Amino acid sequence: MNDADVREKRAGAMSLQRKPGYRLGFVSFAAAVIGFTAGLIAFVLYNLIGLFTNLAFYHEWSFHFRSPEANHLGLWVIVMPVVGGLIVGVMAKYGSDKIKGHGIPEAMEAVLKSNSRIEAKVAILKPLSAAIAIGTGGPFGAEGPIIQTGGAVGSLVGQLLSTTAAERKVLLACGAGAGMAATFNTPIAGVILAIELLLFEFRARSFIPLVIATTLATSVHLMLLGRGAMFHMLPTDFSIPGGLPYYLLLGVVCGFAAVGFTKLLYLVEDQFDRLPVDEFWHPAIGALGLGIIGYFVPRVLGVGYDTISDILNNNLAWKLLLLIAVFKSLALVISLGSGTSGGLLAPMFMASAALGGVFALGIDYVVPGAGLAPGAFALVAMGAVFGAASRATFAFIVFAFELTRDYNSVLPLMLVCVIADAIAIRFLPNSIMTEKLARRGLETHSEYETNVMKQIKVGEIMAEGVVTVSPEETVRALADRMASGDPRLMRHRALPIVSQDGRLVGIVTEGDILRGLEENPAGDLPVIEVGSRSLVVAHPDESAFDALTKMLINNVGRLPVVDRKNPEKMVGYLNRAAVMACWGQHLHQESWREAGWLQRLRTNGMQGGVPRTIEGSVVGVGEGHLKVRVEDVIEDLAVDFAIVGIRPGDHVRVSFQELDGRRVAQRIEELARRQ
Repeated sequence: MNDADVREKRAGAMSLQRKPGYRLGFVSFAAAVIGFTAGLIAFVLYNLIGLFTNLAFYHEWSFHFRSPEANHLGLWVIVMPVVGGLIVGVMAKYGSDKIKGHGIPEAMEAVLKSNSRIEAKVAILKPLSAAIAIGTGGPFGAEGPIIQTGGAVGSLVGQLLSTTAAERKVLLACGAGAGMAATFNTPIAGVILAIELLLFEFRARSFIPLVIATTLATSVHLMLLGRGAMFHMLPTDFSIPGGLPYYLLLGVVCGFAAVGFTKLLYLVEDQFDRLPVDEFWHPAIGALGLGIIGYFVPRVLGVGYDTISDILNNNLAWKLLLLIAVFKSLALVISLGSGTSGGLLAPMFMASAALGGVFALGIDYVVPGAGLAPGAFALVAMGAVFGAASRATFAFIVFAFELTRDYNSVLPLMLVCVIADAIAIRFLPNSIMTEKLARRGLETHSEYETNVMKQIKVGEIMAEGVVTVSPEETVRALADRMASGDPRLMRHRALPIVSQDGRLVGIVTEGDILRGLEENPAGDLPVIEVGSRSLVVAHPDESAFDALTKMLINNVGRLPVVDRKNPEKMVGYLNRAAVMACWGQHLHQESWREAGWLQRLRTNGMQGGVPRTIEGSVVGVGEGHLKVRVEDVIEDLAVDFAIVGIRPGDHVRVSFQELDGRRVAQRIEELARRQ
C-alpha cells in the first residue's frame, strides 16, 4: 500500500469520526434492535427465575414461574437464600461490583459518569445474579435488573458502532425503557420512566427511538409471555368523587411511607458498611435475615407477583396484609441493603399495595358507611409510594393505569401520587434512586433543563491553586514578575489579592497595573491600592449560569470563588473561558463521534491502536505539530489539520491515535485559556 492510499484511508476514518450531528434514523434503527433484544432478555430472565426457584425450593427442573411460599423445606428455607447470597457475593467480587443493587442507579451512574458506557460483562452477570438471588428466595423483582441489562445492551450497541455520547445515552435509555416495558407489558410507562430517570429531556430525537424500542419489546412480551398484564385485577369501584377525602389522606400516608422506606434502606446499607467483615459476606448475611423472616412469613420470599394480584383483588385478610406490608419491607431493606442483586419495583409494589389495602379496610372499619374498595386503594398506593420514592411520579401514574386499563383509576392515581411526591420532595433531598449517587459525589438533574450551564456547578469547573499576590507587594514588582513570562501569572489577566492570614481582600487586573504605572511610574504603590476591594464573588454550589449572570451584570470577566460560610476564604477562581467550556463539553458530547468497536477492528491493522486522550498545557504550536505538557512529560503530536485559536499556556484535551508510528491528533479541545 503506497503513502497516498494510507493518507486516503486515514482521512476517511478521521472524517467519519469528526462528522457531527445526531442521526435520528440511525439511532431509531439501533433502538429497534435493542428493543427486540431487551424483550428476549426479559423472557430469558423470567424463565431463569422460574428455573432457579424450582431447583431451590421444589427440587424440580422446570421453567414454570411460581412462588416459593408453598415449599416444604422446613428450616432449610432459612439456608436457601444464604446459598444464593454467597453465589452473588462471588460474582460481585470476582466478576463486577456493578451487579450489586437494584439496577436503575447503576444505569444512571453510567450516564452521568462514563458517557453512557457500561461494561459488556454487566449485561451477562446482572441478569444471572438477579435470577440466582430471586430464585433462592430473594424478595426482589426482575424489572430493575432487566432495566440495567437492557441499558447495558443499549450502551454496548452504542460502543459497537461509532456514536456520540448523546446518541449512546439515548440507546442506553432505549434499552432500559424496553426492559421495563417487556417486564410488565407497559410500553408507555417504559418510555416515561426512561425520560424521567435517565434522559431528562423530552425531544423528538429521544422520544421516537424510545417508542420504537418499547413497542418492539412489548411485542416480544406478547408473543412469548401472552397478552395479559403482569397483575390481574377485576373491575373495581374507585369511589369517585365520594372517596376523594380518603384519597387525600392516603396520599399523605404514601408520602411518609416513601420517605421512611428510603431512609430505612440507606440506614441498613450504612450498617452493613460498618460490619467488620469483607463485603463478600454481606449478601449472605442479609440473606440469612431474609431466610428467618421467610420461615415465619413465606409470602415475602420471591418476586410475589401472585401475592400482588391477590391484594389487588381483595383476596387477603387485613392481618395478612399488615404482615406483608411490614415484613416484605423489612426483608427487602435487609436483603438489598446487604449489596445483593435484585429489583425494587415488585417488592415495593407488594408492600405498598398491602399498605393501601389495610388503609381502606381500616377506614371501612372506622367509618362504616365509607364503602371503600381495598383493591382500588391498593392499586393507587402501589403507584404512589414508588413514584414518590423514585421521583418518577408521572411514570408510575401511567404504569398503574396501564395495569388496569380502567380510566376510572386516573383521578385517584393523579391525586394520591402528587401528594405523596410533594411530601417526599419536602423530606428527601435525594430520591431512592439518586441517594446512592449523591453519596458518591454525583449530582443528578431532575429538571427538563436544556441550558447546560444551569446543570453544572461552579465547583466543577473552577480553577484551584491559582497564584495570588499579597496586599503589600508593589505594582512594579508584580509587573516585573508578569513580564518575566511566568506561565502561572500569564494564565490569568486578573489575580486575587490574599493576605498572609489567608483572607481574600481584593483583586488586581492587568488594566489596574497599567493605570498604576501611568499614575506612578516608579511603581512603588502596593497592589491593594490599585486593585479593587469591592468584590463580586461566586460560590462552589451555585450554577455556572448564575456565575455568568453575575459577570454580565457587573461587567467583569472573572470571579473569585469563596466558601459560602466564610466569604473571606477563597477556594477557587472562575473566568469566562471556564464558563464557556461548559458549552464545549456539551458540544463534545453532541458532535464527537467516537470510533466504535467495529471501526476499530477495521482500522486496527492500518492505524495500530485505539483512540487515546490526554489533557495538559500547550508548550508549543507549529505547522503540523503540537507539544503538550502532561505533568512532567512533554507529548509531541502530529497534526494533519489547521490549528486555530490554540497558543502556549492554553489547557487542552487532545484525542489522538498511533498512526504509522506517529501520534496523530484527531481533535483538540480547548478547556481553558488566558483570561
